[in-house]
Amino acid sequence: MSFETIPTELITQIFLSCPTISSVVALASTCHHFHTIYASSQRLLMLAHAAEAEFGPLQDLTQLLTHNSSQPAHLVRNAPFSDALLKQIVHRGRVAEKWCDLYPFKKWKYDYESRRLLTREERYRVRRAIYRLWLYTRAFHNPSHPRETRVQRLVIQKRAQLLHNWSTVELAEMADVHAVVREVLTRNVCPSNGAISRKFKKRWGTENGHQLLFNIHLNYPPPSSYQAPYPTKPETFSLSDHFQNNSPSFSSHTRYNISRHHDPGSEGWGDDIPHYYVVEDMLKLDPEQILWLKENAPLKGQVEMWVRSWVGGVEFGEGDWFENNGETWGQTLEWVLGERGEDEVMDMVVDGVLGVAVDTEVKIGCLGGLE
Repeated sequence: MSFETIPTELITQIFLSCPTISSVVALASTCHHFHTIYASSQRLLMLAHAAEAEFGPLQDLTQLLTHNSSQPAHLVRNAPFSDALLKQIVHRGRVAEKWCDLYPFKKWKYDYESRRLLTREERYRVRRAIYRLWLYTRAFHNPSHPRETRVQRLVIQKRAQLLHNWSTVELAEMADVHAVVREVLTRNVCPSNGAISRKFKKRWGTENGHQLLFNIHLNYPPPSSYQAPYPTKPETFSLSDHFQNNSPSFSSHTRYNISRHHDPGSEGWGDDIPHYYVVEDMLKLDPEQILWLKENAPLKGQVEMWVRSWVGGVEFGEGDWFENNGETWGQTLEWVLGERGEDEVMDMVVDGVLGVAVDTEVKIGCLGGLE
């Protein structure tokens, strides 16, 4: 049967059933007849269906992409689908997909027997949680919300309005993904002195004899004319151009190398208590920024320089709102759950009863009266 004899309506349904944007484009490239149908008035509809299947939920992603300071974050916004919006959807969607790939490794870091790939529905829930956490960060982790206002009742209620848009089960999923984000920061971006010491001994052994010299204080580099490459053009950032260690190859193992110019102890971000507050500050970064630091800044000096440049940049003003002013997501979540009388939810997330990847039967049996 020739392609030209297939009804246009049937071909359109095939386009609408494509699971990815690239598959839509590939199908449109098979012949002139398919390309003509793709280039019709149905093109944006086809791409929207594929974007929903690949990067959805688009409703939550649209809330993130259309947010600005001129309106409250909790208001639901609708935007017409367009090529410009599609480009932003693909960009943010690919970031969310990377978090979907990271989730099993961080969620079941020590529980090897339970580690597995996520199902399609679970990946959908991870993306949804990432978009919503990203929206919260964009709305409330900025210079407009300094340390002095974080405990004011009106400010807390404003933050809580956004969380009230979602059910308790969905908030539990967000808390589950937030724990994975924290794990990435704790283990990969800002490891503690203890983590550095353990990994150093595992790499070099206890017979090496080298005594690690940990920094007592966290000394951010002074502000300079250098501006952080992210989020405008992260691909233009050259680590060797801006940092003292000009090694031709950087990786997560670089921080454990010993040389006369580098001591692995300098890569630690403090002992338990100082390290906790560092991670709390760093949780104010959005999911894309954290992922970028994980992939591109393996050394502590690189992370410090980036943070100083980003916080002190023209776009974000002075950095007093960032340092010693941890994230407010956990505090707001506790407030909302308290208002709903569901204080046990966080324990259920820790126990694996609630979250993204849980046993369905166990989940249904433990939900009870949760919204």
